[in-house]
Amino acid sequence: MNTPANPLVFNRKQLNRRRQRARASYESVDFLKKRVAEDIEDRISVTRRQFDLAVELGAGLSDLREVLAPHTGTIVLCDSSPALASTLTPPALCVDEEWLPFKQESLDLIVSSLALHWVNDLPGTLIQIRRSLKPDGFFVGAMLGGASLMELRQALLQAETELTGGAEMRVSPFADALDMSQLLQRAGFTLPVSDRDRLTLRYDNIFALFRDLQASGETHAPFNLTRKPLTRRVLMRAADIYQEQFADPDGRIRATIDIVWMTGWAPHPDQPKAKRPGSATVRLADALGVEEQSTGEKAG
Repeated sequence: MNTPANPLVFNRKQLNRRRQRARASYESVDFLKKRVAEDIEDRISVTRRQFDLAVELGAGLSDLREVLAPHTGTIVLCDSSPALASTLTPPALCVDEEWLPFKQESLDLIVSSLALHWVNDLPGTLIQIRRSLKPDGFFVGAMLGGASLMELRQALLQAETELTGGAEMRVSPFADALDMSQLLQRAGFTLPVSDRDRLTLRYDNIFALFRDLQASGETHAPFNLTRKPLTRRVLMRAADIYQEQFADPDGRIRATIDIVWMTGWAPHPDQPKAKRPGSATVRLADALGVEEQSTGEKAG
């Protein structure tokens, strides 16, 4: 699936181990997942559709079965961690998001909540999702992206550069909403939509942020394990930089979280299509019931 143009960035085995360890602590930090679940339900409800067979990718830490139930028939929960998948209420499967096992055109709905930002080959996964959907099947996904954890990234980069003369990637790279719109189109989705929801979390200090990232299984899991470990000296300097540059007047620090949203449909002949430019038969002014105002001489 991965090519030289799509090198491995994340160690998926390490990620699954961390997600498994986070199972016991995730409930204390599941506020993001709960918010995303509510928004997913909103985005599905506006379709006014019932989906017979639905799949949730990345369900292990907090599944969406209750949220999806009013809009679906059978819901299959999936997680890439064997340990987490074994704890899910059946029907459930252990599924690697990079290698989907579903038959082509077999699913009516695919949902993914805060999982796809850990995929090495996101374009390839989106293509697999689209191929797994029946004609006019629906996909809705949410993942961390954009400027997420930009303050932490900057503080660690600056501290390590100051103290060691160089720095390594300590915070995962994230895709932007604009990138996602293009990827959805390339994957063959029709009516693709991508947008961003920016949140600002506040913590007492950088170490409280670290605890939440660990409790949710979201600490960086790089494929290249030869990197140098962070020293206590670098961490303490990063904590000072974070406090100096990203603290509010009350002393608490800010952490930016961007949730990037994706929705798209598998192609179907009956779906709405964009009109050919110049094919309109009614003036906009007439449709709005207003008087047309000239903007000047026509060009040429």
